[in-house]
Amino acid sequence: MIEQDFYWFGISMAAYILTCWVFSAMRTFHTCQQPKEHRAYIWPDRKLQAIIYMMASCMLPYVADPTNPAAWQLVKSYYPTTYYFYCGVLLFMFFGSVKQWNSWKNVSWVCTILIIIAMAPLIINAWIPGSILSEKGMEMQMVIVTVVSLLMIPYCALSMWKVWKCIAESRDDNYSNPDDFPLAYAKRVWLSPLFLTPLIWPAFLTDSPTIMAWMNIPLSIFNIVLLINVMPAWRRGIITSSDAEQEIEDEKHEHALIEERIDQIAEKIEEYMKEKRGYLDPHLKMEHVVEYCGVNRTYVSRAFKERFGGFFNYVNQLRLEHYEQYMQQNRNTTKDIAAQESGFSSYQAYYKASQRLQKGN
Repeated sequence: MIEQDFYWFGISMAAYILTCWVFSAMRTFHTCQQPKEHRAYIWPDRKLQAIIYMMASCMLPYVADPTNPAAWQLVKSYYPTTYYFYCGVLLFMFFGSVKQWNSWKNVSWVCTILIIIAMAPLIINAWIPGSILSEKGMEMQMVIVTVVSLLMIPYCALSMWKVWKCIAESRDDNYSNPDDFPLAYAKRVWLSPLFLTPLIWPAFLTDSPTIMAWMNIPLSIFNIVLLINVMPAWRRGIITSSDAEQEIEDEKHEHALIEERIDQIAEKIEEYMKEKRGYLDPHLKMEHVVEYCGVNRTYVSRAFKERFGGFFNYVNQLRLEHYEQYMQQNRNTTKDIAAQESGFSSYQAYYKASQRLQKGN
């Protein structure tokens, strides 16, 4: 349904597409100088973000002629069909890489095929003069669009659930470096699909270009806000996923641990940390110590807490001491090099750990 003041419809869509181009260009060409050589490691979803945001260019026929019915059918279908898919695949790409969880790729390829089936005919129909879809064909295509849009919801929900699990895991005393998992970033983006839902369905359900024009304003703002959030270089190591045993066994088993057993494990921990200098590994995790000790994770965790004040505290206290010694012995070195030589991923990680220990964790 095409309404009056159609020029406003094209302008609002042009503004949205422009923010998408800016987003894509920034993700393609802008990287901080220091981590530029490792940008694929730091921003695993960088290229995919650039490609996805360039896909908005397919709606240019609507900018050129908002009165074109074929262009309108494309535009109103684009948001509900693609947004859940885009959100899901970007969450999977970034956090799947962080956790080295690659199973997301299989289901994502299936969803990609469904998106192509839903959108390709509409794109061709809008871009090539002389519509290829008859009126009946368009009705059938709208049914396909609706079905695919609904199928993308559980796909996106799965990605949100996986990120939520990562967030919950990162709250545990599991990582020795504050930058091993971008917790603050995860908290900011994992609920994005829910906030976008009220913006992507109204124009499709009401068949109203006016609503679409107003929708484009907050969607454009969202693009800029998201760009600001994803620009920082999250310096975190690749976190290997594993089928480790449960962190906490039942209370009865916990009480059955004897002090002698904890002392033996504490000796193994000190051997690994001080003699083997395990704390110098910037991505040291509890699993590494568990593997060295050769005992149940619960015992190791308890030994850390009861004998050393916790895994994070003990490891980073050793790193801080090493940092001070290194600085005294190498007075011409930089703080960043000293931090890296002491087991921190960067000086920023050293500072975060120092502040956390000073505040009593």
